[in-house]
Amino acid sequence: MSNDTICALATPTGGALSIIRLSGPEAIAIVGALCPKAKDNRERNLFHTHITDNKGEVIDDIVVSIFHAPHSYTGEDCVEISCHGSQYIANKILELLIKQGCRMATPGEYTKRAFLNGKLDLSQAEAVADLIASTNKATHQIAISQLRGHFSSKLAQLREQLLHLTTLLELELDFADHEDLEFANRTELLTLAQTIDSHIAVLIQSFETGQAIKQGIPVAIVGKTNVGKSTLLNRLLKDDRAIVSDIHGTTRDTIEDVIDINGIKFRFIDTAGLRKTKDTIEQIGIERTYQAIEKARIVLWLIDEEPSPSEVADMKQRTSGKSLIIVRNKMDIQPVSGENIATINISAKNDDNISALETIIYRTANIPELNDTDVIISNARHYEALSKAHNNLSRVIDGIQAELSGELIAEDLRLVLNNLAEITGGAITSQETLNNVFSHFCVGK
Repeated sequence: MSNDTICALATPTGGALSIIRLSGPEAIAIVGALCPKAKDNRERNLFHTHITDNKGEVIDDIVVSIFHAPHSYTGEDCVEISCHGSQYIANKILELLIKQGCRMATPGEYTKRAFLNGKLDLSQAEAVADLIASTNKATHQIAISQLRGHFSSKLAQLREQLLHLTTLLELELDFADHEDLEFANRTELLTLAQTIDSHIAVLIQSFETGQAIKQGIPVAIVGKTNVGKSTLLNRLLKDDRAIVSDIHGTTRDTIEDVIDINGIKFRFIDTAGLRKTKDTIEQIGIERTYQAIEKARIVLWLIDEEPSPSEVADMKQRTSGKSLIIVRNKMDIQPVSGENIATINISAKNDDNISALETIIYRTANIPELNDTDVIISNARHYEALSKAHNNLSRVIDGIQAELSGELIAEDLRLVLNNLAEITGGAITSQETLNNVFSHFCVGK
């Protein structure tokens, strides 16, 4: 942990105001050297003043906010300088602060200091970056829930139960001479271990939903040439993103963009039309269409005429394990008989039934309604740690059922405790791990 004082611009340039943030033991003194009102100011935490350069010339009228340790974001003395949004003014103030002894902050260093000072655990610190990067209601809810400590609280409950198990088993080891002495009833131990494992399994299973929400649910738009795939994509995006033409094979590569439907991000992929062709470039595009189907979670099969039974069978085979929606781009086409597949009639050209299609896509995604207290895993590091905990806890359960010694079971339990502690930072000792986590943050946070 560095004891120097850092500074950085905490707001993007170009706005009406800029905020420059300082944190460290000399933060108040450094600002006080440039703004006399800030010296040892413990009566007021917010005041209007001006900042001058070394020659006494006024740089700008500013508002200074002082946060005394430990009552600040980082747990250290912090100062925020609100100035006008001129890039020249912000750079000039930063230059003056550096001359007074500040150092420019590295990405994520403020939040890293908050973690090291115990203001946030590591999972909450990661949620700060997710909150900044949130682009819709769902990603915002996941991040705010994690930042408010709901995930940490869940882990704390599980660790407390595991610690109870470990304590009872290790107590038996202290009385190893008494072989018939058993502090931990093995039946109760097994039941509790299975209950904890089921909670961990639920968290692991939520990762797929979390990733879908965070990265966007991939939806492939497929079909023959000239059925209106590019027109449909443009209708969904409400923008002329894809080229529309009557010429067959116009789309020769995948075109991708995202839209928000009811707070969930969907990643739509327009693909090359499916047909037999000798054109080498078009064949590559068709192959990429099949790759898009493999990666998609939902497939929109756009048709403008009744498909043959063999075409239906082929599409069902290619979309096995995915959600298939047949989208008829002419209102007079009859439904596919005997097929249990979601279908809808639309007119992409006339913008008919597009909103109804969006509703079907949203329902097909089957994303649960989220609130601020739901715990959804969206971080790959958390998923990996939970998976390790699940594997080690499975060994605990197997060991209890096999009537292994308490010493062996207790060792596996300690591994589970360490796995869960890795998520919140309780077992993190590697500086490389911390640097990797915070390297993805923006400067100033």
